[in-house]
Amino acid sequence: MEKFKRKVFYLGGFDPRGVRFYHQLYREQAARHAALTGDPIVVGARQSGAAGATVSAGWRVDNAAAAVACDYEYLRWEDLVSKVWIRNPLILAWRSIATYVGHARFMQFARMKKLRPGPVFTICYPPFLAVVLPILYALIPALLLWIVLPFWAAALIGIAISALTVGKRLNKLVVPWLLRFTYYHHSLAASGPGEALDARLDAFARRMAEEMDGDWNEILFITHSAGTILGMSVMRRLFELRGDTLPPHFAMVGLGQVVPVVALRTDAKWYHADLKALADKHFRYVDLSYPPDGAAYFSVNPLLLAADHFVARVDIMSPRFHLFYKPENNHSGWAHKYEAHFDYLRVGDRLSPVDFISLTAGGLTLDESVAAFRSLP
Repeated sequence: MEKFKRKVFYLGGFDPRGVRFYHQLYREQAARHAALTGDPIVVGARQSGAAGATVSAGWRVDNAAAAVACDYEYLRWEDLVSKVWIRNPLILAWRSIATYVGHARFMQFARMKKLRPGPVFTICYPPFLAVVLPILYALIPALLLWIVLPFWAAALIGIAISALTVGKRLNKLVVPWLLRFTYYHHSLAASGPGEALDARLDAFARRMAEEMDGDWNEILFITHSAGTILGMSVMRRLFELRGDTLPPHFAMVGLGQVVPVVALRTDAKWYHADLKALADKHFRYVDLSYPPDGAAYFSVNPLLLAADHFVARVDIMSPRFHLFYKPENNHSGWAHKYEAHFDYLRVGDRLSPVDFISLTAGGLTLDESVAAFRSLP
């Protein structure tokens, strides 16, 4: 039997962990998929991409039972993320001030709230908690100790307790990561990609253009989290390289889409131009964003954020993770918002036609997967 050949380009989010972490995650999830189906999926070793190790890395995926061979290419920008990943909490706090001043001036919060109120809260709660929690963690023990100690001694002990303990709580609530994420995208909106990222996005588009006429049955450009923002810029470049024509077996997939984070900034003129350039382009786009994921914009068509029309063939759906996980494993609620944002890359306790391994290594095409998902009760 001739194998179905799928080419996958994956563009991930604002994460310094990079290809090693995501290759291991893919292997783990492929094993979960195989355990549910009884059909093994072989995930090969990492290799440098055709455009060089700084642009991409990849691995082969073989699903013999479904007669599928996948050439998986991970588009790399974690080195650029690492350069702007703020580790000093004092510097992070100082730059967060500029971030939220910028958001106050340029972010269309009223429009954002109409689109999806959850992400407005996700953007706004980190600076509040970053101030309030350290004060509470210092104030409560200081007041208790003031009963038996001089005020100055109780205050110093309270501050020390806060410094030693509040960090874990803030990390649990994903506050430092959100502050870094928000600062970066404030800078991205205001100043554009910059020379290094601009060159990397060009390289991604060139690499994808090289494969458009290859011997593939399906080509998927899968973006996740902040990758959905950059993915739109890559698509504009790809159309420019291809003369506004992409093959019919190509599709873009957005997972946990966060495009409004930049698109709703009034100063992000460069990004508005990228989105407007896609308004009259014919391509297939599938958006999978989960309502309990506080970072994602469920039921928001990113192609309409800077234009009043689109001609792409678009499906916008929730992956409905709650149907595919046992209740005790479902990442819903306040404590699991960060994990919910990564469930797009995982396999649940039962198979979904649109889980990450099914989309990339499964026997159904993207359109067949969407149809199968929509037919579920």
